[in-house]
Amino acid sequence: MPLRGDELDTDRIMPARFLRAVSFDGLERHLFEDDRAADPGHAFNDPRYAGASILVVNANFGCGSSREHAPQGLVRAGIRAIVGESFSEIFQGNAAMLGLPCFVASHEAVERLQTLIETTPDVAIAADVTSGAITAGTMRIAATLPAALRDGFVSGQWNPTLMLLDRYDEVRAVADRLPYMNWVIG
Repeated sequence: MPLRGDELDTDRIMPARFLRAVSFDGLERHLFEDDRAADPGHAFNDPRYAGASILVVNANFGCGSSREHAPQGLVRAGIRAIVGESFSEIFQGNAAMLGLPCFVASHEAVERLQTLIETTPDVAIAADVTSGAITAGTMRIAATLPAALRDGFVSGQWNPTLMLLDRYDEVRAVADRLPYMNWVIG
């Protein structure tokens, strides 16, 4: 799905009034809600992109507040990768914790990819975490991920919560040795 525009901040991705929820369930329904209401032609309103799993954006996507709700909504909407010119560092980190890689490509490459998707909405797109290659039909563009994120995705160690749970006995043993973990307040 091509989504044009620089500086699409987290307040636009997920308006603040939807941050009151106890869980993230249903957030996907509110992605770009205000933008979609103001523009019936918004990409998230376009039925040609229903079921899209790769979002193609411009510069500084996800800037603004650090709300985790923005990448949560995107993941819950079925987005599995984002290709863009640049990302807010906090947004990129929050997305990575959800298994959502944010690939960085040149302005020209992103422009060509967005145009291809707009003219051929059913083009198959693949994003390779290991190499950074993005393919769309016969088009191939080079993209990058920060090395630590790339390595985490490749090794399966991108989710710190699952890593801690996988080694729960070790974590519990360390916690038991820390005196402040066993303090009773009262």
